[in-house]
Amino acid sequence: MKEKYDIAVVGGGPGGYVAALRGAQLKKSVVLIEKERIGGTCMNWGCIPTKYLLQQTKIYKDARDNANIDGPLDVLSCNWQRLQEEKKEIVQRLVKGIEFLLKQNGVTVLKGEASLKKKKEIWIHTGVSDSQVKADKIVLATGSRPKELPFLPFNGTEVIDSKQALSLETLPKKILIIGAGAIGLELGTIFQRLGTEVVVLEIMPTILPGIDVQIARRLQRILKKQGMEIYTEMKIEDSDVRKGHVMLRGTCLKNKRPFTYEGEMVLCATGRAPQTEFFVGAEDSVATDDAGFVRVNNFLETGVPGVYAIGDLIGGKLLAHKASHEGIMAVENALGAQKILDANALPSAVFTDPEFSCVGLTEEQAKEQGIKPQVGTFTLQASGRAMTMGKPEGSVKVVANAKDRIIGAQILAPRASELIPELTLAVKKGLSLKDVASTIHIHPTLSEAIMESAMHAHGEAIHILNT
Repeated sequence: MKEKYDIAVVGGGPGGYVAALRGAQLKKSVVLIEKERIGGTCMNWGCIPTKYLLQQTKIYKDARDNANIDGPLDVLSCNWQRLQEEKKEIVQRLVKGIEFLLKQNGVTVLKGEASLKKKKEIWIHTGVSDSQVKADKIVLATGSRPKELPFLPFNGTEVIDSKQALSLETLPKKILIIGAGAIGLELGTIFQRLGTEVVVLEIMPTILPGIDVQIARRLQRILKKQGMEIYTEMKIEDSDVRKGHVMLRGTCLKNKRPFTYEGEMVLCATGRAPQTEFFVGAEDSVATDDAGFVRVNNFLETGVPGVYAIGDLIGGKLLAHKASHEGIMAVENALGAQKILDANALPSAVFTDPEFSCVGLTEEQAKEQGIKPQVGTFTLQASGRAMTMGKPEGSVKVVANAKDRIIGAQILAPRASELIPELTLAVKKGLSLKDVASTIHIHPTLSEAIMESAMHAHGEAIHILNT
């Protein structure tokens, strides 16, 4: 085994394997250490499995809801066991693809649990034997894990996390979901489409806390119309867990009244905690904040020179694409660059129906920062493409500053995740409303709503009233 490398990457998730591949592209010797599977939580148990199940259940739901398809609906069914098998096949193909790229690029992959003993030294524990590697630069990318509630520890049957929810052998008749963030709403959507009664409990005033309030309320109405029960400002204080049964008790913060909800199981989607155990007790300890996330400077370097950290490990928005972007930045910075993440140009998406995506500032956030925003909106009820899709519930909203520069955007629409890059680029490059409004968009497409919303900010929209 080669013991000395230019770059050592600890963690094989999106940020980790991207960092390793970028290092190899720059002609450096790279070792990637992963204790489980390449691709990490995102590829194996998170993003990819969730999106596959969302797509398949959407096909089933759309077929049942389409009034133009004749025939007995009770004949239609969704084969959950087959979905589980195909989900695994897709994940395996993607993982093998990444493993192939790592091998072809000359990245050494070591399987085992890593421990950062001291600066530039990593011990690898396999359960059979231990080994040691050294590296000039180290990138920590160990990610995060689901966070438990103190009074509701995971047991894998009645109290489950997102990973376990995606691999249930049988679907529950009723499930309680704590947390109306992206994970809670996406998994709730999957279960609801397959006939499970879904109850979502959120402590904050709206779903998806932190997004545009109007759009959050609109999406909440749409999801409730689809059959999902959603209750906000619900503080859970106690639980009673028995075999095949869960009871949650608490207080509604709106009216101070107690509540009780029961179901077969409860999914805790209340956030994630960083996985930092591998460097606890190291001679050159990497500093963490009060929440346990690793502290880094603007260039992603920790307090230990030459040791960088990325992704969920350093907090902020816990997004796979953020981790991947930071993986590239960390390696390049370790080799002399000084790149800084533009947090305002970091997009995010929630894959409900319709999808929600956003980038930059909301209208409320702009006002809080003392910015007098220019706001343009466009409803999908005026979109020819949305009407042909039978999906007119949604809107596009763009936010610009006094100088006409786009500083934020929110999209509630089918394929919103595919639409947001145009506005992410606008935020990143400081493009104006006019730049977007004067760009020709294909007709009929949902992207025309972006153009129209930019036009609306100046009172020049064509297909809606400029009020």
